[in-house]
Amino acid sequence: MNNLKGLLRIRVKRGLNLAVRDINTSDPYIIVKMGKQKVKTRIMERDVNPVWNEDLTIFVYDTTLPIKLEVYDHDFFSTDDKMGDAEFDIQPFLEGLKMNLKNMPSGTIITRIKPSKSNWLAEESCITWRNNVVVQDLCLRLRHVECGEVEIELHWIDVPGCKLV
Repeated sequence: MNNLKGLLRIRVKRGLNLAVRDINTSDPYIIVKMGKQKVKTRIMERDVNPVWNEDLTIFVYDTTLPIKLEVYDHDFFSTDDKMGDAEFDIQPFLEGLKMNLKNMPSGTIITRIKPSKSNWLAEESCITWRNNVVVQDLCLRLRHVECGEVEIELHWIDVPGCKLV
């Protein structure tokens, strides 16, 4: 199990129109899971359009595993309420990382992924060469809930001695 490929930094940008789970608002936070790993954002009090701009980092051992994102409403006196979930695949992002893009101008779009029934994209996701790194912006539509989207951005962190390929 020591076949680390690298680190994936997930910038949780913001939530949009998240579900109301308290009287007229929610106290959302996000849990991101990959395999047995679990990382969590801070709780945003009384905000259904929270701006986290928070970086979460996970170790990537198996690039075929999906990444699951779950949104919860924090409650003090009872179990936290679920506010939807989504999952995404990092394969297209990893394919972009393998390309030789050194001389490309910043802002070059490598791949566009259209929303479909097989993904949770709320809008087209672009994998872009930006400031000498590959990034992917995703706007995920939450499922198992009446409304809500979460915007995230993916960055890869190479680990010395680890190979993605």
